[in-house]
Amino acid sequence: MAAVMGTMGTTENTANKVHPAFEQLRSHRIDTLNITVEEYRHRKTGARHLHLAADNDENVFFVALRTFPMDSTGVAHILEHTALCGSERFPVRDPFFMMIRRSLNTFMNAFTSSDWTAYPFASMNRKDFDNLLTVYLDSVFFSSLDPLDFAQEGHRLEFDTPDDPSTDLVYRGVVYNEMKGAMSSPTSQLWQNLSSHLFPTTTYHYNSGGEPDHIVDLSYQDLLSFYRHHYHPSNATFATYGNIPAYEHHERFEELALKRFDRLEIDLPVHDEKRMFSPVRVEQGYAISDQEETANKTHIVMGWLLGHSFDLQENLEGQLLASVLLENSASPLMRALETTDIGHAPSPMCGIEDSNREMTFVCGIEGTEPEQQGALETLIEETLARVVSEGVSQERLEAILHQLELHQREIAGDQFPYGLQLIMSAISPMIHGGDPVELLDLEPVLETMREKIRDPDYVPGLIRRKLLENPHRVTLTLRPDQKLDTRRQQTIREALARRKAALTEQEVQEIIERAQALEERQTRKDDDSILPKVDLTDVPLQLPEPEGRYDGDASTWLYARGTNGLVYEQIVVPVPNLSRDELVLLPYYTTLISEVGCGDLDYLQMQDRISAESGGVGVSFSAKGQIDNVHNLSGYMIFNGKALARNRAALTRLLGDLFNSARFDEHDRIRELVAQIRARREQAITGSGHGLAMGAASQGISPGAWLAFRLGGLEAIRGAKTLDKSLDDPDALAAFCDQLASLHRRIQQQQQQFLLIAEYEQLEPMLDEVKTFWNGRSAQNSEAWVLSQDTYQVQQAWLTSTQVNFCARAFPTVAIDHPDAAALTVLGGFLRNGYLHRAIREKGGAYGGGASQDSVNGSFRFFSYRDPRLSETLDDFDRSLKWLEEESHNAQDLEESILGVIGQLDRPRSPAGAARHAFHNHLFGRTPEQRSRFRERVLAVTIDDMKRVAGTWLTPDRASTAVITSHENRERVEKLGLEIQEV
Repeated sequence: MAAVMGTMGTTENTANKVHPAFEQLRSHRIDTLNITVEEYRHRKTGARHLHLAADNDENVFFVALRTFPMDSTGVAHILEHTALCGSERFPVRDPFFMMIRRSLNTFMNAFTSSDWTAYPFASMNRKDFDNLLTVYLDSVFFSSLDPLDFAQEGHRLEFDTPDDPSTDLVYRGVVYNEMKGAMSSPTSQLWQNLSSHLFPTTTYHYNSGGEPDHIVDLSYQDLLSFYRHHYHPSNATFATYGNIPAYEHHERFEELALKRFDRLEIDLPVHDEKRMFSPVRVEQGYAISDQEETANKTHIVMGWLLGHSFDLQENLEGQLLASVLLENSASPLMRALETTDIGHAPSPMCGIEDSNREMTFVCGIEGTEPEQQGALETLIEETLARVVSEGVSQERLEAILHQLELHQREIAGDQFPYGLQLIMSAISPMIHGGDPVELLDLEPVLETMREKIRDPDYVPGLIRRKLLENPHRVTLTLRPDQKLDTRRQQTIREALARRKAALTEQEVQEIIERAQALEERQTRKDDDSILPKVDLTDVPLQLPEPEGRYDGDASTWLYARGTNGLVYEQIVVPVPNLSRDELVLLPYYTTLISEVGCGDLDYLQMQDRISAESGGVGVSFSAKGQIDNVHNLSGYMIFNGKALARNRAALTRLLGDLFNSARFDEHDRIRELVAQIRARREQAITGSGHGLAMGAASQGISPGAWLAFRLGGLEAIRGAKTLDKSLDDPDALAAFCDQLASLHRRIQQQQQQFLLIAEYEQLEPMLDEVKTFWNGRSAQNSEAWVLSQDTYQVQQAWLTSTQVNFCARAFPTVAIDHPDAAALTVLGGFLRNGYLHRAIREKGGAYGGGASQDSVNGSFRFFSYRDPRLSETLDDFDRSLKWLEEESHNAQDLEESILGVIGQLDRPRSPAGAARHAFHNHLFGRTPEQRSRFRERVLAVTIDDMKRVAGTWLTPDRASTAVITSHENRERVEKLGLEIQEV
């Protein structure tokens, strides 16, 4: 408390002062966001600082450098990684990952965008914030950039067995493998190829993350030159959010970095793209395996280059355009793309991209054939022309502005710090020369837009000018190519073979010596005492959670929260005793129910109603085991929605109608949606492969794990393919729709309870509206759900089109209230920090790897992400347990792992998110007493406890293994004894 009081006292003295090293450019209050925007410039270097002053303990720091690469070697991305590998003041090998372990941060990361690189973090602890700021500023402005770190993080040539020159030459490197994984996704290739043709002369022509085939061309000297040119305060934009005054930030910025620099004129290739005077059509291939069918796997998209993203008028017109045409299934262009028979689903690329200097509007389809390019262009042009001639209704335009207002007001922050979200929305105009305040303070602009949309020619004029009459347009056809990857790999092997044949003895020795030097650097134990840290004495007491009030007459929980003018409502019902076939329907049911008709409204009318009256409605399914028995599941269906407070009564009626009257009789609509679900699931593998691999390895451990695997895991992806093909038969489609309707009736019969979250003055009126609407309608059936599932082990390899691997191993363990759960949870971080990170990421070259305890499903899982290795990684999982048992370990490493767990337990949430979390904890028996008990056990874990639980639960005879890999590795995984599965 003393530290907090001291900070408050300092804050009072500095809140309104301006530091002499800075000049204040302006201060602007935005009441709708409860922030004051303060803009400053550093007098000496010209560095800019945007401070969002807010009454929030979660303080955020963000520094961005404009980075404009003019090739696809990934120089900005590799520099982002390498800059965090040691600095002048902290000359240790890995300060970034060390600080993750020594911190109570709520967020730590670094981003490479197309034209800027950013280093953000967030923390609720002032000491921790200051520690992280010290390390981040030193890393950015005084980075060591060791050549061995460049070799580790970027790329390097090594012999396959590093000390054996008789083995093949290979490329290794973290970013190299990260981008091999990222560019395995057709969607990533689609965006990169489209951008390269829309932007033939500017930085956006290139892949800022790096193309694997080009990454290997980047030299260490290129990296140094890029750093010296771009990483200077004169090219920097600082941004902060929270209750630390700007003056105190300026003191630290000046002392830690800025005073050592003078102004530098930095020449960067910043200009608008040269306009094309005729549309361009391009066809390119993307890799699929020899075993995959090519039918209906082509993507076709059209992209237009629009105006400046930082011009508020241009930006909002672009947003309005995209919303009118694509917001939902009632939007004319989205409807055309969903219902056409020339493709299976709208492209995931559909929408407006406004993070670049100039905006891009994209639309298209996937699941088609190359020869449909002309038909798609005709469909899109005719649809746009029809909207221009028929106009857009006033009601539709009002609904779109309503959505903009709602998203402007909502306090998010459940997945990502709220302050960082605000900063991210302001950074693009700051980077590109616009006004960040304008984009944050939308209220005045929305009023102007409301005036403009009263002119019936306004929106048709936008469509005509920005799209129909805009010749800077690219149509890209991306078709599957079964031989592409084989040709690419063959070319790489031949080039490496030629390179090896040309090596001199000295060059051979240099490659071996560099591999040895890197190995030594990776295994060296640095003196981490030079890094600042928090320790267990800095851990706060159990954080209070929102308190709700229960109204027994309406079976309603009410939470008063500062929601900035929004209201949130949920209808919660227990899952009935469903058969396994019915359970598999749940993901389709929850996705489809808000996309179909309701009562007298067809799905198009219902989409308009949802847009006009709410910020969205949906349904989810949640299941958890008991706190002392993961094999005893309970589950709930949750109907949820949010709205502006003025629409609270409409939200109650909307959710009630969805629950009571949703229809599943629009067969063509449901057929379209299932095709879209299949497409989205298939695209999830390259981005979420580690989670999918862990789900596959865990599937036989408990009923909850089995259910997750079938409803959202690899089995669900495979099931979506099978279902999608079967629904081409009208009888099968009718039967599927009948099954959904039957499931809905079962759910309607269950007893409801309600959750209401709003500002205090809104709660009683909301409760009255719930009572009025549901008077006499509440069902009383509470049929108990039972899911019996025998446990089993798996040894599986799932084959798909990927350039990298995802490995997982799982062991059955315990539920959250078991005395061993805390030690297992701490053990996950301990193994990652002490062994797995070095073995799998640094030495092995994977983008990531680690271990964690899943106490909801009673499993402990090892994983790797975008990994070039297979059996070696599985061996590393085993070696980490031997390392735990055989090596001596120090108390600080244990403390760091405990801090990591506490940081997760104390992760801040949005006001509404914290209330939802508290309610759902109550729903599943996670009482404050149980959570306090778990926290105390975590804080008491010893090294002996971790060794004991590892020896008890993580034994080889209990292990299940799953990997996701390419078809080319079939023989390798068969030799590992893994059963082949096709995704």
